[in-house]
Amino acid sequence: MSRENVEVVRGLYDAFGRGDVPTVLGQMDQGIEWNEAENFIYADRNPYVGPQAVLEGVFMRLASEWDGFTVTPEEWLDAGERIVVLGTYSGKHKVRGKEVRAQFAHVWSLREGRVVRFQQYTDTKQFAEAVAE
Repeated sequence: MSRENVEVVRGLYDAFGRGDVPTVLGQMDQGIEWNEAENFIYADRNPYVGPQAVLEGVFMRLASEWDGFTVTPEEWLDAGERIVVLGTYSGKHKVRGKEVRAQFAHVWSLREGRVVRFQQYTDTKQFAEAVAE
C-alpha cells in the first residue's frame, strides 16, 4: 500500500501545480486535520479540519497574497501510511514585493488512499519577513 500512497501524494503535487485544486481537495478525507508549521503566517487557524477549511484558510490565501507561488517537491520518503516530501517553496508577496525561497518538509498521513492528516515544516522566519511592513 505504501507505494500507492506515494503515487497519491505525487498526484496531489501535480494537480496543485496545474492549479487543479478540486482534485487536491477531492483526495482529502472529510475529517482531514491540516496543520501549518508553528509560527507560520497561516498557522493562525490550526488545525484546519475538513477540505473546505484548507481551501479557505490556506489555498485561497496563498492564491490571493502571492504571485507565482510554487511548491516544488524534490525528495520522497516512503514511510508506509506516512509519506514525507522535502522540497522548496517560492513566490513573491503581492503587497510587500518580497520574494521567498524556503525549504519545506511535508508529512502526509493516508488511510485507504485518502489524506487524513498533513503537517508542514518550513522556514517561518523567511515568510514572516516577507509579509512584514
